[in-house]
Formats: sequence, C-alpha cells, structure tokens
Amino acid sequence: MGKHMLTAEVVSQSKITDDIYSLVLKAWKIAEEAVPGQFVSLYTHDSSRLLPRPISLCEVNRNKGTIRLVYRVVGSGTTEFSGYRSGDQVQVMGPLGNGFNLECREPVLMGGGIGIPPMLELAKRLSEKGINKKNLHVILGFRDTAFLADEFKKIATVHIASDTGAVGFHGNVVDLARSENVIGDMIFACGPTPMLRAIKRYAYENDYPAQLSLEEHMACGIGACLACVCKTAEVDSHFKVNTRRVCKDGPVFYAEEVEL
Repeated sequence: MGKHMLTAEVVSQSKITDDIYSLVLKAWKIAEEAVPGQFVSLYTHDSSRLLPRPISLCEVNRNKGTIRLVYRVVGSGTTEFSGYRSGDQVQVMGPLGNGFNLECREPVLMGGGIGIPPMLELAKRLSEKGINKKNLHVILGFRDTAFLADEFKKIATVHIASDTGAVGFHGNVVDLARSENVIGDMIFACGPTPMLRAIKRYAYENDYPAQLSLEEHMACGIGACLACVCKTAEVDSHFKVNTRRVCKDGPVFYAEEVEL
C-alpha cells in the first residue's frame, strides 16, 4: 500500500450538528487501500495555505470508491471544506498512517468528540469479520450533543456518555465503562489526550491490551517535518530517540508504546 495524491470529486456534504459536517468524496485509489485508523490530508483551494488538513476516515466504501470524512469546523481550512457541494473538487492525499490491528474476539471501542468518526469504519470492519452485535461494544463520549450514534447502533452495542449529562450517562467514557462493567479482550480508542491517558490507565488496571489513535496537530502528514512527534516508552534503535512521528509511525499505537 502507498499514499496517493489525487483530485477527488465531492459526492455529497451534510451538516450533522452546528459545527460537524459529513463529506463524501469519490477517491477510488484511496478507498481500495484504506484500513480503519488511517487518515487523509485535504488541501484547500487557497494557495496561501500550503499545509493540508488531516482528517480521519469515518467510512470507506470500496465498491463505490468513496471515502467519508466527518470533521469539525475549527478554522479557515475546514470552513472552506464545509462549503463544498456535490460536483466540487478537492486535492486529497492518502491513505496515510498506520491503522488498527483487528485481531480480537470481544472488542471495546471508545471514542470521544471528533475521535468518534474513525470508530465507525473500525466497527464496520469488525462486524464484517464476524463479531456480532452483542460482543461489539462501542462507548461514545460527547460534550453535550450526540452524533453518529444511530449508525453505530445498527451493528454494535452502544453506550453513551456526555460531559454535561445532556445525553446518556453523566461522565466520561471510562466512568461509563466502569459503571456498566463493559469488558472485552481489546480496547480501541480515539480522542483527546486526557481521555486517552485515562483509558491507558484503565486498560493497565484491568490488564486489557489497548490500541490508541493519537490526536496531534500535524503539518506535512507524511513524517517529514517532525511537527507531530510523541514520546515513546522505548528508544528507537535507529534514530536513538524516544519519540515517534504520529502521522508516519501512528496515529495508532499500543498503549504501552507511548507516554501521554
């Protein structure tokens, strides 16, 4: 597998919440090769903005050659993306990074905020591998407004938490996992660093293996600029440093590999 730079056509765009959008792109080469946990980089039409915007893959449809990106509008780049309509074109590079290892029997998926979208493609691939709804647990953490939950419910047992208590359990994903005694043989997680730190501790306390998808600010997206390094538990034998590039070596790491 390799990364591709291509011009993708917008298939559709919809607004999910006040600041979260769902963008579907026709990108055959990326769809054919992408795996859960990877991301793509989107380039704006403004030549003054040289750096792309990394966005996780929410869904991949190999039969139709499409990828779905669910993202939050946070700046000028994503504001531009939110204005795209069917038939528009955008430069995209991908698939990038390393995805999840799907070898498990009773997975527990934990997603928080904009770390929720990549969990959907992961849940679908695990379901396709034969893991039934009863054994596929998804714990979603929101601030106050839920999104994508109904799509997860089609294939998984869904547990919902929110910081404000506006939807579901009042608390975070780890509090909810403890409260409902959600158990499995592998934790998969994506979300903000404080959440991942708590999940790593929870996994250690319960002797669960865990794979964490890190959310770091990226620049080039291909490992050249070293803007998204994270601390690792061991020193790299080649570079002699205890850091790894999230975009190139990750974004998925086993919990014991990284320091948060």
